Amino acid sequence: MINKQKCAIIGCGFVGSTIAYTLMDHGLFSEMVLIDSNYKKACGEAMDLNHGLPFIGPMKIYAGSYEDISDAYIVIIAAGTSQKSGETRIELVHRNVEIFKSIIPQIAAVNKDCILLVVSNPVDILTYTALKLSGFDSHRVIGSGTVLDTGRLKYLVGEHIGVDSRNVHSFIIGEHGDSELAVWSSANVSGVDLDDYCRITGKICDAATLESMYEQVRDSAYKIIEGKGATYYAIGQATLRIVRSIVKDQKSVLPVSCLVDGHYGLSGMCMGLPAVVCSEGISDLLEIPLNADEERRLRASAHVLGSVIESVSDLFEEATV
Repeated sequence: MINKQKCAIIGCGFVGSTIAYTLMDHGLFSEMVLIDSNYKKACGEAMDLNHGLPFIGPMKIYAGSYEDISDAYIVIIAAGTSQKSGETRIELVHRNVEIFKSIIPQIAAVNKDCILLVVSNPVDILTYTALKLSGFDSHRVIGSGTVLDTGRLKYLVGEHIGVDSRNVHSFIIGEHGDSELAVWSSANVSGVDLDDYCRITGKICDAATLESMYEQVRDSAYKIIEGKGATYYAIGQATLRIVRSIVKDQKSVLPVSCLVDGHYGLSGMCMGLPAVVCSEGISDLLEIPLNADEERRLRASAHVLGSVIESVSDLFEEATV
C-alpha cells in the first residue's frame, strides 16, 4: 500500500542531496529513503540530514535499497553522470540511458503504483526512457521539464522591469536544453500584457531585449557549470515546487516534461509543456496558444528530441521490466 508521507530519492550527488535537503526543510514527508550506487555516500547524506532535524522537526531519513521504496508515493530520480563544462545535455544521453536501464526496472519490480519524477539530464529523453522501461501510465511519469528554465526567465524579466518575479507569468517550453523556446506572446505581469506593462512603465522590451533574456536562460547552465562545476540549488527549489503540487493536490500549472500525444500535432516524445500537476501526477496537458514563430520553434525543438529518441530507442526497447 502506498504511503503518501514517504518519498525516495535515487542518486545522492549534488542534485539529489540538494533535493533531499530542500524537501526535508519544508516538511512535506515523514519518511525519506536515499539510494545511491555508492551506499556509503547515501549513508553520509542521511546522517548529515538527520543532524538537522532537531532544528526542523521529526522525520525518518535513511539510506536504503530498492526494497525500501515498495510503498513510496513519489520516487525522484536524480541519478546519472553529470554535465561537463562545454557539454550539452543531449550529449549526456547515451550514458544516462544505460544507467536508467538499471534503475527503472528495479523500481518497477517493487513499486508499480508510485509517481516517478525524473530530474536527471537530459530530462526529456530520460523521462521518455523511464516511461518506456517502467510500463507506468503516462500521467505518473513526470520530468522536471522546463520548470527551472521558466523560473530563470521569470527572474530575469522581474529584474529587468523591476517587479517581484512571482508576478511575472510566462513559460519556457520544449526541450530542457538548447532548442527550448520562450512563449512571449502570452507573457504578462499579473494579468497585464508584458508589452503593455513595458509601455506603461517606460521599460524597454523590444525584440532584441527579449531575445537576449531568452538566450541568458538557455545558456544559464553552461555559465553556472563553468563557474562552480554544477547546478543544484535552483533545481532543488523547482523540484520542491513540483512535489508540493503533487503532495498537496494543488493542481498547479507547471511546464513539466510529460508524454506528448497529439498536442500541437506532435507525439512519441516527452517535452516541457504546461500541465496540471495534481495528487495523481498529471491530470491535463495544456495546448496553450502560440504565435506562428513559437509554433515553428516548438516543432524544431520536437525534431531535436525526436532525433535523439530515435538514436537511443534500441537501448531501452531491449530492456525488460
